[in-house]
Amino acid sequence: MRAVYAASQSLADPLQGLTIAEVPDPEPRPGWVTVRLRAAALNHHDLWSLKGVGLPAERLPMILGCDGAGVSEDGSEVLVHAVISSPDWVGDETLDPRRSLLSEVYPGTLAEAVSVPARNLIPKPAELSWEQAACLPTAWLTAYRMLFTNAGVAPGTTVLVQGAGGGVATALVQLGAATGLRMWVTSRDPEKGERAVALGAERAFGTGDRLPDRVDAVMETVGAATWSHSINALRPGGTIVISGATSGDAPAKAELTKIFFKQLRVVGSTMGTRDELARLARLVVSAGIDPLIDSVMPLAQAREGFARMAAGEVNGKIVFAV
Repeated sequence: MRAVYAASQSLADPLQGLTIAEVPDPEPRPGWVTVRLRAAALNHHDLWSLKGVGLPAERLPMILGCDGAGVSEDGSEVLVHAVISSPDWVGDETLDPRRSLLSEVYPGTLAEAVSVPARNLIPKPAELSWEQAACLPTAWLTAYRMLFTNAGVAPGTTVLVQGAGGGVATALVQLGAATGLRMWVTSRDPEKGERAVALGAERAFGTGDRLPDRVDAVMETVGAATWSHSINALRPGGTIVISGATSGDAPAKAELTKIFFKQLRVVGSTMGTRDELARLARLVVSAGIDPLIDSVMPLAQAREGFARMAAGEVNGKIVFAV
């Protein structure tokens, strides 16, 4: 089968290790099933793997990809949940200390087929195209868990999303706007702010701008560069949900005094569960959400997609048709 994999790693030039070639089909193993993929989406996680972040060199070569939708061995149309928990784990998979994502320990979805535990499959709603379905398992699932599991927000409340334009931030805006949340965004790039407003955000601000009101919750993926602004933006008793730190994880000020004095909640959030992915898929259908797709290209052109992501030229998800 054809696959996209990391053959080597380089922080300075990650694409030099990107290889598209024929590899053996997945080997059957007890309790696992093979999915013939129809679409797979690209994530920053794939680019980080090529940089050597989160993927040890001794596991190379490794097929990349966390997002995928396809047809299972019994002919069912399915989405692939990318969080692989321990065989004996019960409950929330994201809390398993031995969990991994596809493409970290086991081969990923940027291929014609992928093998996963049978419990990692959920039905694909018939209303979703293959490309729409492939967008959901990573960035969109992360956004769903941030908003609806960890933020404690309700329709009519105000949510600030730091760093408009990224995959998780875009999903947050679309999900929040569709469910009655008042979504605000920040960005260093006015054009990205305008795009967020076009997707449903009520207002866009420059990074670090003083806001007209305090917000009920902040969705934080930027980290050090926006941390103090996030804390200052919250109303007393508000919640900050953090799922990433692209600008670094060591802010100049921890803001501990403000956190305890204002009784703020700081909640870490990582990916999501299989059940949350199923609920997300149903929500996307029932709310009529059309996940923003930047482009769809053949798997054979994966290098082009990776190059555009590395250059920061992506608006929405890049999806590969398999």
